Amino acid sequence: MSSKLQQVRQSIDRLDREIVKLIDKRASLALDVAEIKNRAGNKGDDTVYYVPSREKEVIKNVTSANNILDGEAFKNIYTEIISACRNLEAPTKIAFLGPWATFTHQAAICNFGSTGYFIPVSNLSEVIAEVESNRADFGVVPIENSNEGSVSVTLDMLVETELKICAEVSLKIEQCFLVKDPKAKIVKVYSHPHALAQSRNWILRNYSDVELISVSSTAEAAKKVTEENFAAAVAPEVAAKVYDLYVLQKGIQESRENFTRFFVVGKVLAKLTGQDKTSLVFTIKDEVGALYSVLEIFNRSNVNLVKIESRPTKKKAWEYMFFVDFKGHIEEQNVVSMMKNLRRSCMFVKSLGSYPEA
Repeated sequence: MSSKLQQVRQSIDRLDREIVKLIDKRASLALDVAEIKNRAGNKGDDTVYYVPSREKEVIKNVTSANNILDGEAFKNIYTEIISACRNLEAPTKIAFLGPWATFTHQAAICNFGSTGYFIPVSNLSEVIAEVESNRADFGVVPIENSNEGSVSVTLDMLVETELKICAEVSLKIEQCFLVKDPKAKIVKVYSHPHALAQSRNWILRNYSDVELISVSSTAEAAKKVTEENFAAAVAPEVAAKVYDLYVLQKGIQESRENFTRFFVVGKVLAKLTGQDKTSLVFTIKDEVGALYSVLEIFNRSNVNLVKIESRPTKKKAWEYMFFVDFKGHIEEQNVVSMMKNLRRSCMFVKSLGSYPEA
């Protein structure tokens, strides 16, 4: 049996060397792409290094060819290959709502891969400012949680900025139990109050005598564990990677259907993929049937609205903006026609961006 095992391992080693050669070849082609784009200068979309539609196409092609590995695992592997090759073309600078090891950080890695220059900032307006000032190429911001609803600050900022949504990330909010030493006796557990509340039942079932200690963030909790020998943290999985901790258990939160949606914003206009969404905002006249008339425009255009909500304009009391998401891309013919009709019927209309659907 040992002889047969050795033969299989040798075959794996040969395949690994072949895989490395192919990845090297792919990286070399990425450098060729960079050279072509550099020669083109600043002429059009083909000079942009992060192209959401192209990366989605690549992921779709390779995952459809995969027959054995878990689909999500295979996607993660290839996201990292794309990330490393893209950063050979030009390092991608990504601003995100910090600190390190938060769910927003995890969403940024999920979209861009771990290769890149990540910039944690302290509030959402700073994310926008970093991209507007070209200190970052892209920003990642939370927009909506499946249990708690929309992030109103993000909605308001999207109205004011000239940046566009170019990608979206849907991230399952999964809390993990992290430790420095998996054999140590745990006497205290750190985390943000919300994360402790979400995971309290699991903790009490498995560690009934521990002290629960609230801190400012799950990232701060993970950092605390690196400094103590008998402590654990409730935090996202990315915190284990950032702070070199062990994941003793994943998914210890009570809710299994808790997702947060994030937007990637930048100066890139995402091209049509055939599986796109568009976000826009509009205001209407203060008259009977105004909202009905606007919604009828979407219906006549055969556009599938997937979300609508209102926010105060903050310019006049009891005046509202309506935010909508719909299936389709701003360049599709029926959407182009619809936008013309919307502008005739609304006081204000602004496209916030079209992007590949997560």
